[in-house]
Amino acid sequence: MDQPKIERMLRLMKLLTANTSYTVDDIAQRLDMSRRTIYRYIDTFREAGFVIKKSGSYIRLDKESPHFKDISQLVHFTEEEAVILKRAIESIDDTNLLKQNLKRKLYSVYDNKVLADTIVQGGNAATVHTLIEAIEEHRQVILKDYRSSHGSVVRDRVVEPFAFTTNYVQVWCYDTESHSCKLFRLSRVGFVQKLEQEWQWESEHRQGFLDVFRMNGETRYHICLRLGMLSHNLLIEEYPLAEQCITPLKDGGWLLDTDVANLAGVARFVAGLMDDIQIIDSPELEQYLASYVAKHWGTKGEM
Repeated sequence: MDQPKIERMLRLMKLLTANTSYTVDDIAQRLDMSRRTIYRYIDTFREAGFVIKKSGSYIRLDKESPHFKDISQLVHFTEEEAVILKRAIESIDDTNLLKQNLKRKLYSVYDNKVLADTIVQGGNAATVHTLIEAIEEHRQVILKDYRSSHGSVVRDRVVEPFAFTTNYVQVWCYDTESHSCKLFRLSRVGFVQKLEQEWQWESEHRQGFLDVFRMNGETRYHICLRLGMLSHNLLIEEYPLAEQCITPLKDGGWLLDTDVANLAGVARFVAGLMDDIQIIDSPELEQYLASYVAKHWGTKGEM
């Protein structure tokens, strides 16, 4: 069996076992498959020993199927197992990139809201639960009492959520007011109200570029910095994802070579460590820093 066919069958299996039930027409539209192909794959599942259930026009793959139980034992966890895994993962130092990857991978193989409680901190779990449901059902939501980072404005935002960032700290949404895709930080949401209105702008759903300093935007600026011991260690501690963009140098330093979506994030980091960071080839960053330093420290902070 060729790989594309296996991938199509796995995507079909995922939909047939999702928390939401779908008709064959729904599945055909979501997976861009013909009804004939879907029925053929379903027959393959049935012949392999899986139990197929129908309720009216809705169709599901029964999770009580013997073979499905075998698969579940490999990739799913009980609530108790999830809690134990959470404790083990949380014991890893926050500066370790492995911790972020483990959380992301754990969630990707365990598609159940129980795990949201083990990954998401505190009160954000309920917010994540509702957003997961809205994404699965392709529904709009209201981010109630959302606190903007600009001017501390608090107001409701009607959006179409479609993807989370690592660790479910932020969610990508299509903002129906500005008609653009934006990141919303979950810690700034009062609560989430799921609406009956289905997505209207799915064709516009696109995850933007998110750089290692957690800034996002359409524009990309290339930066190349030589880091000393202090700046290297602080960078890894504050921004673990930067580790994949760092190369050790023969003289004992490190080279950070990457693109950023906004110069503000990297500028704030560099400004406090100018004695330990050398800008190698980033003229736009040099100009931005000159303005930044002049604004915050006056002409005394010449570079």
